[in-house]
Amino acid sequence: MTQERRSTTRKRHIVTDTLGLLIVVMVTSAALQDRDGGRLVLERAKMKAPSIVLVWADGGYAGKLIAHAHHRFQILVQIIKRTDKRPTFEVLPRRWVIERTNSWLMQTRRLARDYERLPEHAEAMIKWTMIGPVDPTPRALNGPTPVAVETSHMRHFPNTY
Repeated sequence: MTQERRSTTRKRHIVTDTLGLLIVVMVTSAALQDRDGGRLVLERAKMKAPSIVLVWADGGYAGKLIAHAHHRFQILVQIIKRTDKRPTFEVLPRRWVIERTNSWLMQTRRLARDYERLPEHAEAMIKWTMIGPVDPTPRALNGPTPVAVETSHMRHFPNTY
C-alpha cells in the first residue's frame, strides 16, 4: 500500500481591472499548471464581465492559452515577461497593478497563510478582503469620531461610569 502525499498548497488566480479592483478570483491546487488555471479563470471572467477584450498576463500563462482565449472567448492575451538581464528590481508595465492588488490582499493576516480548508472559503476570504480598498466613503469625510457618548441616565450618576 502506498501513501499519497497530500499537498495543501494552493494558487490564487485573480483577474482585476486596470485599477486593480477584483473581477474574478479562483483558488486551485498548486499542482494545476498556470495555463490550465488561466483557461478556467478566463471563462469566469468572460461570464462576469463580457466586455473584456484584452488581458495582460504573467509569463506562466504563455503557451496554448493565448490561442485558446482568442478562439474561445475573443480575448487578446498579452504576456508581460520580465528580463533576466537585470539583477535589480524593475517595474514591469501593467504588472504592477496585480502586484498592488496582491499587496492589498497580503495586508490581511488571514490571507498571509492558507488557513482555509476549502478553496471556496479561500475565494470568499479574498472577496471579503477586497471590500476594504473599494469602500467609496473615505474615513476622513465621515466627520469627527465621537470620543464619548453620554446618555440621559449617565448625567444623573456621573461617578458610576
